[in-house]
Amino acid sequence: MLSVFARPACAALRRGFSTSTQNNAKVAVLGASGGIGQPLSLLLKNSPLVSHLTLYDIAHTPGVAADLSHIETRATVKGYLGPEQLPDCLKGCDVVVIPAGVPRKPGMTRDDLFNTNATIVATLTAACAQHCPEAMICIIANPVNSTIPITAEVFKKHGVYNPNKIFGVTTLDIVRANTFVAELKGLDPARVNVPVIGGHAGKTIIPLISQCTPKVDFPQDQLATLSGRIQEAGTEVVKAKAGAGSATLSMAYAGARFVFSIVDAMNGKEGVVECSFVQSKETECTYFSTPLLLGKNGLEKNLGIGKISAFEEKMIAEAIPELKASIKKGEDFVKSMK
Repeated sequence: MLSVFARPACAALRRGFSTSTQNNAKVAVLGASGGIGQPLSLLLKNSPLVSHLTLYDIAHTPGVAADLSHIETRATVKGYLGPEQLPDCLKGCDVVVIPAGVPRKPGMTRDDLFNTNATIVATLTAACAQHCPEAMICIIANPVNSTIPITAEVFKKHGVYNPNKIFGVTTLDIVRANTFVAELKGLDPARVNVPVIGGHAGKTIIPLISQCTPKVDFPQDQLATLSGRIQEAGTEVVKAKAGAGSATLSMAYAGARFVFSIVDAMNGKEGVVECSFVQSKETECTYFSTPLLLGKNGLEKNLGIGKISAFEEKMIAEAIPELKASIKKGEDFVKSMK
């Protein structure tokens, strides 16, 4: 038997691509012309869960929208260009996904992106707070450990904060963990599910291999190597792309998987579980990623950390100081804004 965490994963993407479910979600992608935004928009356009797709960016969106609009699926697609068109892009949206921002280059950490991406996220989420305050907000823009606190503080400033509707998309960490474990054990990755908790940068990424379904065992040295690879997998892609960007295609897949899970849950599907970086009481950090039960109104129940190994406990202890600092940095950024 698979556990409660078993496989929201590929099932969500398969539903996204199936033709059996007819639903009417209006989804906006902010940063739709970028390296993540374009393939993410393609995956969303391909889904029968989406009826309306609105695409926003500061360049190229009319072309991206025109291109996607020719695909023989039912979602209508419209492009919006520049800040003056952003309100119309957001009106009536059920879900907003934000991959906007600059990508990492070799030698950069996610935190190096802070100054540029913090401003972009604060601006875009302020528009969301004004024009679609009830929407589910899914933040991909890095550093997620800071951009989620930024989003929360912006929504608080506008008096519309609902912690159950603001999500940091950490799904790529789970996707990578599933893939790497499956490779090592000769398993079908579609049948593997590894919860990944904590944050979404370096050592704050904590894969709970002890909770993997199906159950897997690794010698300690291999476990340490595997955990390290999951934590640094983004850097692996940045280096391989040699200056041409960061993880965009796998991130688009993971972002689509998360959106499909959110929409499934909004449509009343029961038992939809995804890990996500949200406001949390599970640790001393005010934000923390754990498996979440999703529902019609977003986060329905935080399923917590659960039983973990001594090795995983040590990883949590090592992650908390960095997480706290990243969270504070995001909160302070909004407080210092004019």
